Amino acid sequence: MDREKILSKQAYICDMDGVIYHGDRLLPGAREFVDWLKREKKKYLFLTNSSERSPHELHQKLERLGLDVPEDHFYTSALATGIFLKNQHPGASAYVIGEAGLINALYDAGITMNNVNPDFVVVGESHSYTFETLVKAVNLVRKGARLIGTNPDLTGPVEDAIIPATGALISPIELATENKAYFIGKPNPLMMRNALKILGSKREETAIIGDRMDTDVIAGIESEIETVLVLSGVTQREHIERYAYRPHLVLNGVGDILESK
Repeated sequence: MDREKILSKQAYICDMDGVIYHGDRLLPGAREFVDWLKREKKKYLFLTNSSERSPHELHQKLERLGLDVPEDHFYTSALATGIFLKNQHPGASAYVIGEAGLINALYDAGITMNNVNPDFVVVGESHSYTFETLVKAVNLVRKGARLIGTNPDLTGPVEDAIIPATGALISPIELATENKAYFIGKPNPLMMRNALKILGSKREETAIIGDRMDTDVIAGIESEIETVLVLSGVTQREHIERYAYRPHLVLNGVGDILESK
């Protein structure tokens, strides 16, 4: 598949970490790509497996990096987790290991915080993950709380480094309880269907752009959305051969989509 076919799409689902920025550094071509989306009046949604920040915080982060993206163009695994729990168990309670973006999304979905007898244990990215929070989560799950992960990512990119992400943080809880978590974020088709609903677009007229074979690309393939893998984040070119599936297009960075223009 060539760039022209991707450029002809009417809607774009775009990852953020490793595609638009690393930490507090805007990646090459990101500004030009966002300007192009706006200029061509494309539908677009920045969809992230990270549950750490709210859409308002993501808007502010991009604003600090010099990009003006309205809050309604962001969708996070935290928001998807709140919707899932609300639909599964309205008025449920949860013990949460995570940051403000996740906690606020759950509050907005009517989920209350409970560290005694919660219906769910919910794990997302966390800077306050400790042995004590791990022990608490293990014992709550052993007592019957259902284990939810905002996303299955084992690692995430920051400036010049890779850090453990939700999949790595939740793994000890799974091992200690012999209980597999249910993950809400990519590649769960729920996340993709919600994204298409928000965009108001059909899968045939949409492309997904991401930096991970194990979440972004497989999410697109399983949802029948054409995929663009950029090599500016977690997945490197030599990693592609490890997988039984392939992206529709591989580029060095998001700005390369516009190279033919």
